[in-house]
Amino acid sequence: MARQRLGQHFLSDPGWREKIARAIRVSPHGIAGGTTAQDNFCWIEIGAGHGEMTQHLLKGGAPVIAVELDAPLIGSLERLAEKHKNLTVVGGDVLETDLAKLAAGRRMRIYGNLPYYITSPILHHFFQYAEQIDEAHIVIQLEVAARLTARPGGKQYGYLSVATQFYAKPTFALRLPPAAFRPPPEVASALVTLKFPGESANAQIENPEKFLEFVKMCFAQKRKTLANNLRARCAPEEVREILEGMKLRADARAEQLPVTQFAAFYRAISSVWPASGRDNPS
Repeated sequence: MARQRLGQHFLSDPGWREKIARAIRVSPHGIAGGTTAQDNFCWIEIGAGHGEMTQHLLKGGAPVIAVELDAPLIGSLERLAEKHKNLTVVGGDVLETDLAKLAAGRRMRIYGNLPYYITSPILHHFFQYAEQIDEAHIVIQLEVAARLTARPGGKQYGYLSVATQFYAKPTFALRLPPAAFRPPPEVASALVTLKFPGESANAQIENPEKFLEFVKMCFAQKRKTLANNLRARCAPEEVREILEGMKLRADARAEQLPVTQFAAFYRAISSVWPASGRDNPS
């Protein structure tokens, strides 16, 4: 039985499970290849549930570490582990789990049917291990999927878009209807694939956390200009001068800047930030 407080919606439809398995290349009926990951990798599954997708992940032979919070489900997963030597079951909250410790030196591939109400915190938890992750495949609310994959200039483009694209390259893989789940959610869902690294590889940002704090400030009031959103920390005329130096409009808004321009803007504005707050726009 699904627990509403945990945001549980189990992927009950075998047809959709197979489509996801093909999309993430763990189905024997899918197209092999397409990955640049090292051979020494493990799958980490977030919210393994009844093992609906776990069994697909196991077929490749790589180690699978299933993380599950709900105690009644852990028992059934442990029984599955008795039949599969490459399955390890870990009980606990993913937000309190050291993924690198679970991987034990191996590269990580992640699969997760994420609770919709804590998708953003889980993503930020993943990002802490970005250098050790090759790819992540996440089933999330369709609206959030649109935000992760949004491009500059669109209504969906915002802080979460920049944060995700800084660490990974997101692509929209599948749209899933409510009927694919038990119980069906009230909204449509989607499978999004994240390939690591993202723009961070070339962004020349020494402190990603401070950079993302700065990005969040830039999006504080989305319809306001960057100069207005940053006026509590930097004189508007200085912001406008930096933007013009970057060949951008002086009245540019955050939603217009791709990640690479955000990184360049951050580096430039750090040089004029008040001494007490330089490189610490928080």
